[in-house]
Amino acid sequence: MSGSTHIGISGWRYAPWRGKFYPPGLVQRRELEYASGQLPSIEINGSFYALQRPESYAAWYTATPPGFVFAVKGNRFITHMLRLKVAGKPLANVLASGVFMLREKLGPMLWQFPPNFSFEPERFEAFLALLPHDTHAAAELAKGHEKRMEGRVALDPGPRRPMRHAVEIRHDSFIDPVFIALLRKYKVALVVADTAGKWPRIEDVTADFMYVRLHGDKELYASGYDDRAIEHWARKIRAWRDGGQPHDACLASDKAPRKRSKRDVYCYFDNDIKVHAPFDAQRLIAALRD
Repeated sequence: MSGSTHIGISGWRYAPWRGKFYPPGLVQRRELEYASGQLPSIEINGSFYALQRPESYAAWYTATPPGFVFAVKGNRFITHMLRLKVAGKPLANVLASGVFMLREKLGPMLWQFPPNFSFEPERFEAFLALLPHDTHAAAELAKGHEKRMEGRVALDPGPRRPMRHAVEIRHDSFIDPVFIALLRKYKVALVVADTAGKWPRIEDVTADFMYVRLHGDKELYASGYDDRAIEHWARKIRAWRDGGQPHDACLASDKAPRKRSKRDVYCYFDNDIKVHAPFDAQRLIAALRD
């Protein structure tokens, strides 16, 4: 038995895509509706730059078809500005801002760290320990949001659902078995990031799912993936999806992950500058069907 795969794109509102991926004349407000008809999953990018509002999450839910899945990028105030110091209330703000409005379409939350953020085990563990693993626990945490959020929160989590978290690192100090052990302890996935060699690529399995971000294999955010590269990633995804690990995985720890019969895999293309992302995602989906 295999896990499920969710292949998509990071964000959907890009001017260069208009007339190339998006049909000529398509109004901007219908771009998500169109993109979600072409791909089964999208990473919400705007939540990284600013807290979004409940009505936006509700509109995104309505614009997408049944079975669609969103990943939500955590706010950079926590990861880049606070650098995980005193993260409790800011995390509550993120959870209160409307993510529950995605209901059953809520997939993993992504926490991306800057290239100058190095691994400090105690600080990192304190953050991992805060992350809720179901929507009811998240709603309890969300109640601690700052007063400035009043009037723009959504605190009803609906039925209890799992919440997954993944972290993307960009500093060599994270190539450390201690880091891998911490992720496994808190059941948080390590993002496998292809960054044209600019930042570390670590492929240790640390949770019951995998999260992959493909930023470009030759030129960051710009280069497309040729057929050979698409098949390379399809092979890796098949191995993870079937509960295993690729034979050529780049590992930071010599300890094997917990054995599973299957894993879900989320994979997002972020090579958007030259309009490769949506088409590469479609090609990878086709390759995984073969």
